[in-house]
Amino acid sequence: MTIRCRRFFGTAGVTGQEVNDHVPALIAAGAAVWRSAPSGGIEVAVVHRPGLDDWSLPKGKAHSGETLPAAAVREVAEETGHTVTLGVRLGSRRYRISDGEKVAHYWAARPTGGSFHPSKEVDELRWLPVARASELLSYQRDRTLLASLDGATAATATVLLVRHAEAGARETWAGDDDLRPLTAEGHRQAQGLRALLPLFGAARVYCAPPLRCRQSVEDLAADLGVPIITEPRLSEVGYRADPAAGRQRLIEIAAGPGGPAVVCSQGGVIPDLVSHLAHSAGLTLLDVPKRKGSYWGLFFGSRPSAPPVLLAADYYDDALG
Repeated sequence: MTIRCRRFFGTAGVTGQEVNDHVPALIAAGAAVWRSAPSGGIEVAVVHRPGLDDWSLPKGKAHSGETLPAAAVREVAEETGHTVTLGVRLGSRRYRISDGEKVAHYWAARPTGGSFHPSKEVDELRWLPVARASELLSYQRDRTLLASLDGATAATATVLLVRHAEAGARETWAGDDDLRPLTAEGHRQAQGLRALLPLFGAARVYCAPPLRCRQSVEDLAADLGVPIITEPRLSEVGYRADPAAGRQRLIEIAAGPGGPAVVCSQGGVIPDLVSHLAHSAGLTLLDVPKRKGSYWGLFFGSRPSAPPVLLAADYYDDALG
């Protein structure tokens, strides 16, 4: 199993980081779980593990066949008692352990419910301001992750930009191309998206008109109990006719109420759309992958009396298997 992710922060100048880790035998996932503090600012959850007598960010080993985002959400729940919504990916840390090597992948995450109960694995949880949390943490690798949390917490809106799942070759389809359906593999990828996108708080669903776009997200929309809103300007035909209108429509969706939005589009739209958003925000993208069944996590920050601006972009192809 691999994860490919490109992360670009623009809150402190133009910076960029690319992560393309081939996962070793032992992998782990977790999160810097944060919430607004009553007195202002933010506070972060740190946990004490009595077996190691250390303080760390919640994380744990991924199960066989489990995606890393799913492992992060599950491990946070097991160690803190809290359900969470994932946000910006903070990166990975590789380090030696007694029987080999481990790579731990981390996200910024916000709690959505639950409460802590001590266990044999974790006997204490503390919510602390970032500076105090950094002082308490036992490992430099965790402190380094916290140092990048400020950019992630500035994100106020999320768009999960999906390329539709596998639909077979256009050349072998005799009918209207908008009616070209998903293949069996495409339906499998759609089920992967159905499981993954809610981990990032998916709450609204939009798609370009082609049937393959709708089929890629229709089960997700049914699970969420929301309608699928058709977006002609985010299809290849509509975007090609007026790219500026398509970009504006995505910004409108990002700024809209109701929580993170899923937008299912096409391969002829996504590279230009993501590249333009990044360029407008002063960010540098090395490339914009667009494999069928993959998605971009686009995280925006709000500005007074202005459209939201892209702060970070993460690419995922977990649903491809």
